[in-house]
Amino acid sequence: MDRATPALNHPAPGAIDLLLTRRSGSAKAMTGPGPDADELRTILTAAARAPDHGKLFPWRFILFEGEARARFGAVLAECLPAEEASPERLVMERARFLRAPVIVGVISRVREGIPIPMWEQELSAGAVCQTMLIAATALGYVANWLTEWPAFNAKVAEHLGLQNGERIAGFVYIGKSAQPLEERVRPELDKLITRY
Repeated sequence: MDRATPALNHPAPGAIDLLLTRRSGSAKAMTGPGPDADELRTILTAAARAPDHGKLFPWRFILFEGEARARFGAVLAECLPAEEASPERLVMERARFLRAPVIVGVISRVREGIPIPMWEQELSAGAVCQTMLIAATALGYVANWLTEWPAFNAKVAEHLGLQNGERIAGFVYIGKSAQPLEERVRPELDKLITRY
């Protein structure tokens, strides 16, 4: 079957099982191996199918693999505000992107002055991150969508070459879990539902 034209009304109970059991794996408890080049391309291709009003592709990806993770850790140490730069914290920042074998930076690219609301463009970037988590899980990996301070730091944004209208929607860490995943408390669905 052509992947570009999937059959409509094709049940996928395995997909529902995945959605009902998926959970994030802590970046702090990840190990290798990470997805290989083909698997990573599959994850990103799936993510790029997220809802996108106006076909704007209001996001892009920055990949951190191999030695690039340590290089970016050095950048994080340099960008850390001086008042927070204790020796222990600098060590931690240099190792931040070594927690997982692959990290994908998702950059939200909002265009102003067009009929598509900015909010919808930002939501599309969020949908990309969520779809990436699902795709990674479907391939047997764990993933963790984080922002943390680097996503909101102007020096980090400058180093990554972010342009006007661009922000870091998140860093998606992908790898294998070094420990069993534990279920967490989920909302009581009935408390979240009203009927109009």
